[in-house]
Amino acid sequence: MRHEPTIDAAVAALEAGRLVVFPTDTVYGIGARPDDPRATAAVFAAKGRPRDLVLPVLVGSEGEARRLAVFDERAARLAAAYWPGALTIVLPRTGLVRGWDLGGDGGSVGLRLPDHPIAMELLRRAGPLAVTSANRSGEPTAGRLDTLVAAFGDRVAVYLVADEGHAGSASTVVDLTGPEASILRHGDLEAADVLAVAHR
Repeated sequence: MRHEPTIDAAVAALEAGRLVVFPTDTVYGIGARPDDPRATAAVFAAKGRPRDLVLPVLVGSEGEARRLAVFDERAARLAAAYWPGALTIVLPRTGLVRGWDLGGDGGSVGLRLPDHPIAMELLRRAGPLAVTSANRSGEPTAGRLDTLVAAFGDRVAVYLVADEGHAGSASTVVDLTGPEASILRHGDLEAADVLAVAHR
């Protein structure tokens, strides 16, 4: 387990199927390779997260997101308005990622393009990552190294955690898998504004 904030160590851990904690523009995330079922299973185990909840995926660009999910006009408008930023868009998966073991029924994926330099560098070098908030399910999101280590310990290989801590709130989640856009989770962005863009 390494606490020093080194991108090289984090990339090596991810490539080996290990877990990494790193900052995003919203909260600290715990992430793994989405195409490695053992790695995503380790995220569920570390968090104590039910398997019926789908792990979101962070991407480094909108182009990358379009390889993973089926975009429609609503998704394109939302991405243009809010990415990079605190909006997770749930869309039908493309065939390329239908086999990824992210939980749920395997038909959809929540995608977000974060607005944080460390997260973006990690995504640039490691590719898309299955990432969820760095806390045990049902507990508050952790913002300091000591609380993160207390929660996850050696389950996480590398903690990219700044000494001053990190505070934020979760992303807003909008579901576009049906004919009407719906808000699955309220977060940093106003739900009414997101829906207005989706329904424009």
